[in-house]
This record gives sequence, C-alpha cells and structure tokens, in this order.
Amino acid sequence: MGMTMTQKILAAHAGLESVKAGQLIEANLDLVLGNDVTTPVAITEFNKIGVNKVFDKNKVAIVPDHFTPNKDIKSAEHCKCVREFANEKEIENYFEVGQMGIEHCLIPEAGLAVPGDVIIGADSHTCTYGALGAFSTGVGSTDMAVGMARGVAWFKVPSALKFVLKNKPAKFVSGKDIILHIIGMIGVDGALYKSMEFVGDGIKYLSMDDRFTIANMAIEAGGKNGIFPVDEKTLEYVKEHSKKTPVVFEADDDAEYDEVYEIDLATLRSTVAFPHLPENTKTIDEAKGVKIDQVVIGSCTNGRIGDMRAAAEILKGKKIAPNMRAIILPGTQKIWLECVEEGLAKIFVEAGCVFSTPTCGPCLGGHMGILAKGERSLSTTNRNFIGRMGHPESEVYLCSPAVAAASAITGEITDPEDIK
Repeated sequence: MGMTMTQKILAAHAGLESVKAGQLIEANLDLVLGNDVTTPVAITEFNKIGVNKVFDKNKVAIVPDHFTPNKDIKSAEHCKCVREFANEKEIENYFEVGQMGIEHCLIPEAGLAVPGDVIIGADSHTCTYGALGAFSTGVGSTDMAVGMARGVAWFKVPSALKFVLKNKPAKFVSGKDIILHIIGMIGVDGALYKSMEFVGDGIKYLSMDDRFTIANMAIEAGGKNGIFPVDEKTLEYVKEHSKKTPVVFEADDDAEYDEVYEIDLATLRSTVAFPHLPENTKTIDEAKGVKIDQVVIGSCTNGRIGDMRAAAEILKGKKIAPNMRAIILPGTQKIWLECVEEGLAKIFVEAGCVFSTPTCGPCLGGHMGILAKGERSLSTTNRNFIGRMGHPESEVYLCSPAVAAASAITGEITDPEDIK
C-alpha cells in the first residue's frame, strides 16, 4: 500500500523507507516554534533536561505575539523570560516587538517553513504550514522543550482524509468559507488525529492566503495536520520568501484514505459559524440579520494581506454602523506596512475602524477587544468557544474578512454581495 503526502514526509524525516498509520516514529525536526504563552513553560522543562544549548540555534523560532505589546505585568514577565532565554541561547529567529507578527503569519513570510519540512510548535495552529506542503503540527510545551534540546519528536503516524476540491469558488467565497463548510460537514472531531489532505483542480483557484487559512483551521476539525500539494503558486511563494531548499513530496496513487470527500467550490456560499463551536455553521442566507456589537478582522487565520484587501474593498468609501467596534489586526509588520502603502489603512481609519499593531489580541480573549456580558462579536478568528473572547455570556461568530467587513457597515451579519 502506498503512502499519503504526510506519511512520506514523516518517513523521510525518520530515516525510514516507509511508514504506516498508527506506527510510532522519531522524526528529525526542521523547526521548533514557541510564543510568549507557551515558551516560558518549555524553558522550565528545557532546563530540567540538562543541556546548555539548543540543538540548532537556526532551527528554533520564538515569537511573542499573544499578549504583546505587553498588556500587563504578568505578560511582561513572560516576555522577559523568553527574551533572556533567546539571547542566552543565541536563537537566531527571535522576533521582538517591532519585528514580530502573529507567529503563523510571520513564519512563512520569514521563509522559515518550506515544502517537505517537519515543524512542531507549542501552539495548536502550527498546522498552518501545511499550506506550503510541510508537515506541521501543534505540540505541548514539554515536547517543545525536547525539540529545542534534541531536534527530534515522537509521532504516531496519522491516517488521512482526502478532500477533493473541485471548480472555481464565487467572488466572495474564500478559504475561510471552505474550511468552515468542511468543519460543519465533518464536525470538530471529524478528523481526530488524522491528516487532512487537500487535492483537486479547485486548488488552482485558491491563493496562498486561502490555503494558509484552510490549513490553519485543520485543528478545528481535530486534525493532526492539514496539507496541500506543492504547485507553481507554492514554489513562487517559497522563492519570494525563503532561501531554504524545498523538498516536494507527492502522495502515491494507491495511498490509503479513511474517507474521501468531494466538494464543489462553485456551489459554496459564504459561511458563518454560530456559537459555541466551529462546526455550528450556517450559510450567509441563514445567518443574515443577527445583530452584532464588534467585528474583528485579523489573527493567524485571516491576518494576511489578501484578507486586508478583501476587507478594504468592501469598506472603501463606507462607514461602520453606529455603536459598532471594528478592529483590524494585520498579521505582521510587513503586512501592516503594505496596508499603509496601498492605502488600505486610510480606508480602515476613515471607515471608523481601529487599525492595530500585529497581535493575537482578542482571538484568545487576551486584550484589544474583550467582550462584555451579552455582547456579540463577528470575527475572522478560528475559535468561538464559550468565553473565548471575554465574558462567558458573550458570543463569537466566525466568518471571512468579506462577511466581517460587510457586517461592520450594517451592524448585523450581512452578505457582502448586498453591499453596494
């Protein structure tokens, strides 16, 4: 029996000719990633291991992004701990405020992830880099510590689900709508510890930003990872951003999948996830009219330049609704600057939005947009669990940047096609 794309990458990094689902392996790592929340715990565990340096100072990346710029004394102490560790261990890829961004936007932009890599990160959305044809997955802080010390990690080889994406999506249907549709279809545990492998002619119509969004939310279906085949768009992106050499793996024709799903992108509508699970999805036609208090556009899911452009296209020349709060969070300093240079920032500010420095901020209920009791936020983030953005009696609805921007204008969930 042949291997899936994920299985081939893992076999190569384990020094094995082949692997099969359920097999336990030890694989060499190309990158170990942490942030300001998870790295302090990893540092404590790292110090227990008894080594004096990280396995490779070029293959560890630390990005303080969750509570930065520091929101309080505790977050400042966390970042100080991380900063001192990065300096002491001479970690090359430490990104301080002013150079940092939201980690899963920054790592591809900085060229630290390329096709064929094996990447672990002490953050569940590390699966983002599957958009580039890498195996990347979230781990705990202890695994991060061992990864920093030894450059290896244990894995149980996942079985796989195949998603065949067909045809061209409509104008306002983006990667976010596609992955929300899939999660609504299979549920938040529908891909539990499985590789979600995306194939089909519809992929050629998806930008890299769309693919990052889809891979990012594989974890919301319980997936071990999400992964896309490497095509011309992928290689162009890698050539622009990275000096690392990509290694392209392809699934065997006789690879085994637990399930195969065919999705006609041409039939999809904009999709919204209602509280309190990403699987609680409705089409825009079913969702229209729900009153909201706040809109958030950004995060590691939808903080890229394509997301900013999609929002600005709708907000241009418009004003957000009275009593509406609209918060725009570009994913990196580079994206922030592109927004300024392209005039997107001017559009956002003139519409009445907040245009912020890169930060995870409100996505995890950290800062920069916490909800009070009874408030509703429509957000391009990735999770809408109870209390995710603040008060346990607040509500979070998930959507694409286009739907978020349109809804900011009207004050209720709105189809972007209805904004003239």
